[in-house]
This record gives sequence, C-alpha cells and structure tokens, in this order.
Amino acid sequence: MTTTARLALFGGTLVLLAVGGFAAGNAADLAPAATSENAGHGDMGGEHAGMPATPVDDLPGGLASSKDGYTFTPAGPAPEPGRFSFTITGPDGKPVTGFDVEHEKKLHLIVVRRDTAGFQHVHPELAADGTWSVPLALPAAGSYRAFADFTTTGGKGMTLGTDLSVAGSYQPSTYAPSRTAQVDGYTVRLAGDLTAGKTSPLTLTVSRGGVPVTDLQPYLGAYGHLVALREGDLAYLHVHPDGAPGDGKTAPGPQVKFAAEVPSAGTYRLFLDFRHGDVVRTAEFTLTTADGHGH
Repeated sequence: MTTTARLALFGGTLVLLAVGGFAAGNAADLAPAATSENAGHGDMGGEHAGMPATPVDDLPGGLASSKDGYTFTPAGPAPEPGRFSFTITGPDGKPVTGFDVEHEKKLHLIVVRRDTAGFQHVHPELAADGTWSVPLALPAAGSYRAFADFTTTGGKGMTLGTDLSVAGSYQPSTYAPSRTAQVDGYTVRLAGDLTAGKTSPLTLTVSRGGVPVTDLQPYLGAYGHLVALREGDLAYLHVHPDGAPGDGKTAPGPQVKFAAEVPSAGTYRLFLDFRHGDVVRTAEFTLTTADGHGH
C-alpha cells in the first residue's frame, strides 16, 4: 500500500473502502457522508440530501479520481479481456514514471464490484512510458471500483479511484453478518467489535482442519492485510496488522491483530488476505455496529 506518511496504513489503522452499497471509512480522515462528483455513479456526487459537496482535498482516499494534480486514468471504460491498463498523470499532464516502493511494490491496486463481490488485490507492472498493466479478470457483470494506491518519488502517498464496468445482467449479492470464514479448507475467525469513533482491536485466528496455523508466510512485508467496506460511501484506506515478520515479537500465526477505527455505525464487509503454503487467500466477514457500539 502506500506512503511513508501513511505507515499507519500498514501498521494498525483499518483499510476502508467502499463499493456499491458498501464503502470504507478512512480511519484518519473519513467523513460520515462524503460527496463528490467523483464519488461514483452520481449517487454520492455533487449535492446530496441538501448538503454541500465536500472539497476533493477533504475526501477520504479513493473517492476521487484526481487529487493534487494527479489523475488515475484507465485505458478505457471497460478492461480489455483479461487485462487492465492505466496511467497516473501528474500536474504537468504527463504519465508519471517515478514511484517509491511501499511494502515491496510501487503500486497496490484494489478492485471490487460495488456490492463488494469479486474482491481482488493485485500489483501492476510499470512500463517505461508510464503505463501500468496487470492481468485482471472481471468475469461477472456489474460496476466495479478500482483503487490505485501509490507514492510518487519524493512525494506523498495517495489513493485514487475510478469506475470500471462489465456489460451483462447484474444481480447484486447480499451478505448476512458473519465472523467465521471458510476458504480452501482454512477456517478464519474474527474476534472483536467495531465501535464507531473509537479504535477497536480485531483479532483474526487462522486454522486448518481444526489445527492452528503457526507458520503463516509474510505477504508484502506482513502476516495479513485487512480491507473494510462501509455501506453508504466510497472510501479507501489500506493498513497492515500490528507488528511485522522478523521483528522478534510478532508470531507467524495463528493470530493476526489489527486496530480498526470506523467513523459511523453501519454494516462493514472485511477482507483478510493471508499467505500459507505459498498461496494467498482471502477470508471475508460482515460486521454490524449500531448506535456507535459494536455488536
């Protein structure tokens, strides 16, 4: 993920992003009801419920496609079959070619459908002319949000978002509250509550066949990555758990701990990426808060 300035992103603040009915809240700067022309599909753009639009500079990460002179520009409104290409243009209007490496990559790309289905965390390659390209399959029809998280050389980190679409009949997915995820024979359990406006400890415990997994492998410099999507807006923040591999105090499982702060009561979708047996897997959860208190 990005930025030296946003190390919190990979060290204890929760990733928040939003797609469709779900949106993530930036633990540091998320407004409860951010609005912008770039917020996606017009339902969050301009004036909303009589409230004035929020200036782009005040929006959470990922709500705008342009910020501080930088713009996230896809090669087209729909990815070419099996591949997605884009540029990050700078204040001079030219594609940027200089990026800092943050957590082992120059750019982190999150893509998810607006109902939070089809979550993907991928890492494009940069060509000499400033074009980013990555294999990307979006097999299901619908509207997607793509988030580019990067730090330009010598600059500050930022997250820009843009919409993608796949033609066809679309049936939104819905999710019941869940604290246990099953993926490829692994069971991941989530302990802890989300409390609006307060930092909440969350612990993810990984097991396989009833046996705790104590040899998780580092993935991008951490034992796990967590993303949350909040209903109501589109926002993105990407952080990693407490501790780091090789620091002499962080065990490689079975627990991965985070400190999460959500700005409002609501329903959140959470996605944990973890690596074991040389394979990265994603566990999904759904949590609800009410009246500022976790359930």
